[in-house]
Amino acid sequence: MSNIIIENAKLSDVEAMKSVLDVWAKKGLLLSRSRLDMYENIRDFTVAKDDGVVVGLAGLHILWFDLVEIRSLAVLEERQGEGIGRLLVERALEDAKELGIKRVFSLTYKPGFFEKLGFSEVEKSELPHKVWMDCLNCTQFPDCAEIAMTREV
Repeated sequence: MSNIIIENAKLSDVEAMKSVLDVWAKKGLLLSRSRLDMYENIRDFTVAKDDGVVVGLAGLHILWFDLVEIRSLAVLEERQGEGIGRLLVERALEDAKELGIKRVFSLTYKPGFFEKLGFSEVEKSELPHKVWMDCLNCTQFPDCAEIAMTREV
């Protein structure tokens, strides 16, 4: 792995973040996010940078006093397999712990990735209804094949 730095996202990172995210959104593997949404929620995001260039991102979205979602986890396609996604998830887990959060979840098409990081599959119905607010905007709703994965912090 190169000199990857994981840091809080800045407003100046949004265009690069959107570019990384949109590649996967166009493939139907992640939910697209508008620039407005990314600007409004910039404090939710961390970025992975290599020599100052955004190569990945992840959001940690608070849903309740004891539940957060890792969302918008995306790494440049050509940088897949370098451990960047793992670094982003580990940072999200650290942030959740600092916030006093007990449970982290993610909806994913890559459950094996999350299993390696200590997550377990659960039925989507075990998650609160508030989780599905973003799903209403997805083209795959209500027939989504994403897997719900959770981990205690």
